Amino acid sequence: MDKEQEQKLVLKIADLLRENKGLSNQLKELTEDHKRLSKQNEKLDNIISSLPPDVLPKEASSQIKSRTKRFAMATILYADIQGFKNIAEQTGTSAIIDELDQIIFHFNSIVKKYKIQKIKTIGDAYMCAGGVPVKNITNPVDVVLAALEMQDYLNTLKVEYESQNKKFWDLKMGIHTGPVTATFSGRKNISYELKGETVHIATRMASASDVSKINISIMTYELVKQYFVCDYNGKIPVKYKGEMEMYFLKRIKPAYSEDRKKGRCPNQILWNKYLLRQFTDLQELILDRLEKDLPSYLYYHNFKHTIDVINQAELIGYGEGVDDESILLLKTAALFHDAGHIIDYDEHEYNGTQLAREYLPKYRYTQEQIDKICELIMVTKLPPKPNNVLESIMCDSDLDYLGRSDFIPVSNTLYKELKEQNKIGSLNDWNKIQVKFLSNHHFFTQTGKNLREVNKQMQIERIKKLIED
Repeated sequence: MDKEQEQKLVLKIADLLRENKGLSNQLKELTEDHKRLSKQNEKLDNIISSLPPDVLPKEASSQIKSRTKRFAMATILYADIQGFKNIAEQTGTSAIIDELDQIIFHFNSIVKKYKIQKIKTIGDAYMCAGGVPVKNITNPVDVVLAALEMQDYLNTLKVEYESQNKKFWDLKMGIHTGPVTATFSGRKNISYELKGETVHIATRMASASDVSKINISIMTYELVKQYFVCDYNGKIPVKYKGEMEMYFLKRIKPAYSEDRKKGRCPNQILWNKYLLRQFTDLQELILDRLEKDLPSYLYYHNFKHTIDVINQAELIGYGEGVDDESILLLKTAALFHDAGHIIDYDEHEYNGTQLAREYLPKYRYTQEQIDKICELIMVTKLPPKPNNVLESIMCDSDLDYLGRSDFIPVSNTLYKELKEQNKIGSLNDWNKIQVKFLSNHHFFTQTGKNLREVNKQMQIERIKKLIED
């Protein structure tokens, strides 16, 4: 091979290397796009699945005729309504069917109340699931509360019938938490079919239960034992898992029960702990919207700042010794305090309160809690003027960066944000404003003072050195 051929070969190899590098970059981009689109499709599937069929366009409905999705954590309740043969000896078949329909109808109302999905009714067996079709972290508690209400309803009817010397239905329930595969089908009336060992174990729990009792698996027990009284019920063999422990669900613990003797009605203490657990679901929803809908020029007031304020509100809140409900109110206010930027920049605090009033009723927040959250959002409007402990914590959380080592780079993102909207002059002007603001500012909580006040004074000296006369 002569020198000219060698050069041509080298050039060809170089071209191939460049082409290969380009293809590799394209493949990397396509892989990232595929991951992003898959995540978006999953979110859209969840939204579509949760909508009533009659509000869906025909073309969208046709796309959900049959599709399958896996849920990492769902809680299955299997209720075995027993006594058909005994009641049939005393009552006509049509009357029995009417009674059963009445029970199923009431069960459906309970399931709807706790945002659980009815799966199917097979004869005198009833199955529903929490965490399907919309994923949520509270589904074990939701299903257990529904089971107690179902049990109470049937026991009340049973007492009424027995007082008239009539035989009535008995109930055996089983509950298990684990992964499931769900198939959605239909257009107007979407039906759900669940598959997997979680469903099988829930039916085994019902079979191993006693009449009028609720038998839950060790998995469900570990997720709800903080709030409920349970009695150990031995073990049951489960294929490929060996022996699985079971517990009889008895009642809500007295500390979390409105009716302390019976333990059937959750009190506000339990709901506050429930809402703190549920906050993860709410946070994911709102942060996703912020990431998608916030204007591109928000270099400071973005979802990262929101996460920062949530974390600081919890940290300072616990440092100030406030209770669980206060932590919930602070974290929720922090989540919404800048969400109003989706609507408008200058009035974002007020718009944040409107978004909070739109979302929070769907997440079991009381009207009193929502009002307090809105007050906490509005107190972040500058200049900070808190009137109580929670408002002081909120103000310190929102401006926590003033006393941190990363103050200058964070401050520069705010300058860039204001500059892009023609709300500020030169960087030198900005530094002068910052020195004045920092000099007049003070942290309101003792925790904030201990954590940030010293560093804040250092920031003032650093910025003074950057100012050009």
